[in-house]
Amino acid sequence: MMAVGPALTNASPHIGARQATTPMSIRPEALGAPSFLRAHNVALAYVVGGMVKGIASRAMVERLARARLLGFFGTGGMAAAQIADEVATLARTLGQDAPWGVNFLHNFVMPEAEEQVVDILLRHGVRCIEASAFIVPTPALVRYRLTGLAMGADGHPVARHRIMAKVSRPEVARRFLAAADPEIIRMLVARGHVTEAQAALAARISLADDLCIEADSGGHTDRQVALALVPSMLRLRAEVAGDFPPAGRVRVGAAGGIGAPEAAAAAFVLGADFVLTGSLNQCTVEAATSDLVKDMLAAAAPQDFDTAPAGDMFEIGARVQVLKRGTLFAARANRLHELYRSHASIEDIPAPVLREIEERYFGRSVAAVWDETARHYAASAPGALAEAEANPHKKLAMIFRWYFIHSARLALAGEVGARSNFQIHAGPAMAACNAWLAGTPLADWRRRHVDDLGIRLMSEAADHLTRQLVRWTAGPPPSIFPTESNR
Repeated sequence: MMAVGPALTNASPHIGARQATTPMSIRPEALGAPSFLRAHNVALAYVVGGMVKGIASRAMVERLARARLLGFFGTGGMAAAQIADEVATLARTLGQDAPWGVNFLHNFVMPEAEEQVVDILLRHGVRCIEASAFIVPTPALVRYRLTGLAMGADGHPVARHRIMAKVSRPEVARRFLAAADPEIIRMLVARGHVTEAQAALAARISLADDLCIEADSGGHTDRQVALALVPSMLRLRAEVAGDFPPAGRVRVGAAGGIGAPEAAAAAFVLGADFVLTGSLNQCTVEAATSDLVKDMLAAAAPQDFDTAPAGDMFEIGARVQVLKRGTLFAARANRLHELYRSHASIEDIPAPVLREIEERYFGRSVAAVWDETARHYAASAPGALAEAEANPHKKLAMIFRWYFIHSARLALAGEVGARSNFQIHAGPAMAACNAWLAGTPLADWRRRHVDDLGIRLMSEAADHLTRQLVRWTAGPPPSIFPTESNR
């Protein structure tokens, strides 16, 4: 078990290399909410979000924890056995006191898989999760939150398990600010997952400890604007707290578009209690993706991104933001979704179109894709397979959804000949990061370490705010309006 000290370890050389302090100097550890630092045992109000398929790797989470920064291991799209192995190693290596957590991605297709993940989290004592892509809280998520809930010595409920909920819509945020749904709690009590005492205490705490307000981000996104979204969510918190005071203790952070110090500084000026960066951390040594993907991301400019359907929510048309430059994934994924909407079955698609999909998108026959898909669902969700075999439109969705899994695998493997089908979740924050680091040693991603990147970003955000504060308080500028002295 690692020991966590009172100061940053593996500290970037940028700490201590700051400009000469002024009476109004702002330090990076002063940014955000002190309660966030205490609750998560971190040195900075900075978080690295979990990227799917383990791209936010065990090595990434461990390095962040040793620098006393919070990172989430990316479990999305991983098999339960692999999640269990990785989480067990993290728990053994870092223990419960270090700052680390696990991403808990809502499983729209197979909700029963969420229960497996919660079993793993509880078995290995994971104390903090990042809840992503939830539209409504599910029984599995509520079970995680309420397990171990007890009365503290001061008479207030103490939750063993913390939830950071990533949200971009007010109606979703409201559900996490409120107490857990009483109907779900009653069901958990009936199943023996939650005690009557815990059910009573659940009404006195919010479902989440932290809300991460996700603006224009890589991966799942509603393409919202942080300058509008963060203030509205802060007002929503105040509104909910008027009727349910525990909501006032929920910390509100900002994510999406934070790829440079100025953006982080802006988030803190808006009132964010912490900031979270995501897909730009793919372009670090510790990210578990291919060197080719990192090379592509390191060359990205602001115009090099597009949106595509989300593979895990294909049927409802949810969107993800992806790298467009150097790949045809976005165009091809959008075309598949249009074909899904306009055709009732795979047999309805014209033969020339189907042949093009097989040759350019799938790289194999539709029959081979369905065989692989059917074998997977037969083992993991036989009910869903039976439904697809009886419903041609659902079968079509499953076949097309395979492409999203395949395109992510190709990118992770870095198969040069399949580059046109790479699915790489990222947004303009990646381009902002590249512009910020241009001309520095970190322009080369091979010299970017995830902890150094975060420390440098927060340190320079503090420097930026200090410079602006000095400028704003240097004295009144000459008036542009006429007075008696300057007429």
